[in-house]
Amino acid sequence: LNTQRADLVMVTSRYCAEVVQREYGVPADRVAVVPEAIDLEGWDDQFARAQRRPRPGPVVLSVARMYPRKRLGDLLRAGAILRGRLADARIRIVGRGPEWDALGRLHAELGLGDSVRLLGDLSRERLAEEYVNADLFCLPSVQEGFGIVFLEAMAAGLPVVACRAAAIPEVVLDGVTGVLTPPRDPVALAAALEGLLRDPERARRLGAEGRRRTAGFTPRHVAERFLDAVRSSMHALSGPSSLEAP
Repeated sequence: LNTQRADLVMVTSRYCAEVVQREYGVPADRVAVVPEAIDLEGWDDQFARAQRRPRPGPVVLSVARMYPRKRLGDLLRAGAILRGRLADARIRIVGRGPEWDALGRLHAELGLGDSVRLLGDLSRERLAEEYVNADLFCLPSVQEGFGIVFLEAMAAGLPVVACRAAAIPEVVLDGVTGVLTPPRDPVALAAALEGLLRDPERARRLGAEGRRRTAGFTPRHVAERFLDAVRSSMHALSGPSSLEAP
């Protein structure tokens, strides 16, 4: 396998590093964690130009390709619970994918009506509008090697509700930038959503901290980590690297 022949294997999270070591037998000293980068300047420009809409109640946003591992059915079920507790709350889900039809059927079975909207794919400009018009972000995925969408939400200043699974706790810090719940648990998910929607000051603090955290994931910062990993590997193999500054 290429992973076993490589002098350096780069992965996007500690979770992925553990998988590579366990499944492919790559020694820990040949694995480096370099996270994904977010175009913070580009998103900031989109957010600044996005139209703000009047909102009759709080809005929860989710953005995902509709694959089973995203567990969007759990979000629909949580939405059904939330509707009974916060009648004016709205959930808006952006994206399409293999589960589009199944989620549409579940939406109808739960009788969610306008309390949950499946919006399909949107342009980047329209997506920016959804971010700036939301109060919090939720994606109950159970399998992420990183989760760039969480950084996008944090860049918009949104607190995040997600699951304690895979690499997600490395991106969304529980109690710091968001709230993590047990995976596959719509009841816990609904409770976390309700808790933040009823405590806007806490939601604001989490969102502000998430926004600050995104500064460490700009292309420049990630490129520096990439080069540091390469230099370290080359030092280990053959002494000082040609990438060293003179």
